[in-house]
Amino acid sequence: MIKLTIGVDVSKDTLDVHLHPAGDHRQFSNDPRGFRSIVRWIAARPVARLVFEATGPYHRAFERAMGEAGLPLCKVNPRQAKRFGEALGQLAKTDRMDAGMLARFGALLEPDVRPAPSKIISDLKDLHVARTALIKDRTAAKNREKNLTSPLLRRQIRQRLSSIESHLKEVETAIRVLIDRDESLRRKIAILVSIPGIAERSASALLIDMPELGTLAAQEAAALSGTAPLTRQSGKWAGKAFVSGGRVNVRKALYMPALVAARFNPDLKEKYICLTSRGKPPKVALTAVMRKLIILANALIRDDRDWSPERA
Repeated sequence: MIKLTIGVDVSKDTLDVHLHPAGDHRQFSNDPRGFRSIVRWIAARPVARLVFEATGPYHRAFERAMGEAGLPLCKVNPRQAKRFGEALGQLAKTDRMDAGMLARFGALLEPDVRPAPSKIISDLKDLHVARTALIKDRTAAKNREKNLTSPLLRRQIRQRLSSIESHLKEVETAIRVLIDRDESLRRKIAILVSIPGIAERSASALLIDMPELGTLAAQEAAALSGTAPLTRQSGKWAGKAFVSGGRVNVRKALYMPALVAARFNPDLKEKYICLTSRGKPPKVALTAVMRKLIILANALIRDDRDWSPERA
């Protein structure tokens, strides 16, 4: 029996579901009732992949429900899906057409099947997003404060900063409490902070935004983090290598640890100095440190061991 590839276009209120190659299409509500209806509809059918785009808060509950139902999930980058649709010559755009396009994307390209994040990772993700937003608000408020001359406005902005700091402490406490409840997460955090350059906040950010750490090949870890060099070459022409794609938040989470590691981690400091002494720009050398850092983190979690200079 031919296995089906299911494409799902996720929006705030609805889920458009297309079965390939059968061609069946239905629309469901994006809520627990709709999730149950989808599972009942496809229960007796063999499924190779269920493909959907990452759409922030709209896809998370759906992803968790489909994972709990035991379906093989493929969460794809919206940019990749868009380019695939353009390659097919799909100019018009409707939810129904997008669901069909995602089903064909899965059938032709066979993206990797990955399990849905656990509930604790999903909860940590929400808290991490809130923490990032609060930090941005704090930076913006501090910048505004510098330019204020009105005593009233200065008092208000200080009150705002005090409120932000209070909320930030509450969110960070909630993150620590969730991590402390999970033995596996506690161990992974301990491994990451054993690496010179990675502090607890960066460690939690990496695990939240890249929960696959410890299960990937080295090149996969570099690619997912957006630190793998991409080459450009045609005939005799060879362009400069560059980095692109991957998970932006992971790359951001690696930046400060890489800066610290380039100074204080003996192995990565040597790598940074070697590259800059050969004429590589500091930014390129730092990206290489970020790449080695995520590959190292992945390997240590995979092997369940702390960092040590003689084995790194």
